[in-house]
Amino acid sequence: MSTVLNIKAMGLVDYPHCFAQMQAFTEARDAQTTDELWLVEHPPIYTQGLAGKAEHILNAGNIPVLQVNRGGQVTYHGPGQAVVYFLLDIQRHKLGVRELVSRIENAMIVLLKDFGINAVGDRDAPGVYVGGAKIGSIGLRVSKGCTYHGLSFNVDMDLAPYRGINPCGYAGMRVTQLSDLLTGQSVALNMHEIQQSLASKLATELDYQLINNT
Repeated sequence: MSTVLNIKAMGLVDYPHCFAQMQAFTEARDAQTTDELWLVEHPPIYTQGLAGKAEHILNAGNIPVLQVNRGGQVTYHGPGQAVVYFLLDIQRHKLGVRELVSRIENAMIVLLKDFGINAVGDRDAPGVYVGGAKIGSIGLRVSKGCTYHGLSFNVDMDLAPYRGINPCGYAGMRVTQLSDLLTGQSVALNMHEIQQSLASKLATELDYQLINNT
């Protein structure tokens, strides 16, 4: 079983292009393909998951809406949000989807703890919450035992577009971000460093022994 993980910092990437890349990577991989985490940010976009219902899009305005094949309902991506995509062979790792989601939640919880923030997961509404407000979302696709799509973690972004949707299909769900939780503290937020820290914690949670940063 491979315990090697490639971590790729890709910067700001157009969502449809990244989506197509994830699908192509997953389709082309075989039993020897090394697993990867992709660290990205996206220009503003709403994505609607397989279970998505049109009524959860309240007012998209000028922000595009894209139907995708991950689980879950509608969410928002924009600059200042850390997005991590999981190109993993979970069949090879004998890892179930529910266990994978729990480990992803744990990595975000540990990251927040580094900033002195207590957070929790929610088995009924996967993601990570601080004081009842959602800071981290998870949506995955599994194809032939391999995953793609992943998580989004709000760092320092414009949260206003969330008012145009019912986040994750929940009317009135509050959302938050790291910068707001650190208001009044002299903490500099560097997106690259936060993404790398999150990737390291994810690798630990997922039991990878060798990490290649590319």
